[in-house]
Amino acid sequence: MPKIIMRLLALLLLFAAESFGAEVDLVRVAKSENRMYLYDGDKIVKEFHVALGANPKGHKEMEGDERTPEGIYTLDYIKEDSYFYRSMHISYPNEADRESARERGVSPGGLIMIHGHHNHLRRQVADFIQQFNWTDGCIALTNPEMDEFLRLVRVGTKIHIHW
Repeated sequence: MPKIIMRLLALLLLFAAESFGAEVDLVRVAKSENRMYLYDGDKIVKEFHVALGANPKGHKEMEGDERTPEGIYTLDYIKEDSYFYRSMHISYPNEADRESARERGVSPGGLIMIHGHHNHLRRQVADFIQQFNWTDGCIALTNPEMDEFLRLVRVGTKIHIHW
C-alpha cells in the first residue's frame, strides 16, 4: 500500500479512537472564555474555541441585542441546509425568556443555533473571523469543528450556557 494511504488510514483510526465510547451528555459553553466543552459524565471529551454574539456579556433579552442566551436549554434539532454550513438548534427562548420579554414589551428573538461559517466564505477568511465574536447571538464553530460536533452530540442533549 502507498505511504499516503497508510498515513490516511492511521489518521482515520486515530480520529475514530479519540471519540470511541464517548457519549456526550452535556454541552457547556463558558462565554467568558469563548470555550465549549463536551462532557461524558464528568469527563471532558472535547473542547472547542467558539465565537459568540457580538455583545456577549449578559443574557439575551431581546431580538437584535447580539447576545448569546444564558441558561440550560436543549439541543433540539439539526439543520443540514443552513445558511451557515450545518447547524443544531438551541431551544431558546424558553417560557421564562418569553415571559421576561413579554413584560418588557419586546420579542425575545429566536433561532439560536450552534453553526459553522457562512457557506461562501473561504477557509482562511472563516478561520480569521473565528477569532472574534461575530454572530447575532448564535455559537459558531469552524466548519470542520461543526462536522465533529454533530458526530459527537445527539439531538436531545442539554446545553448549559453561562458567563
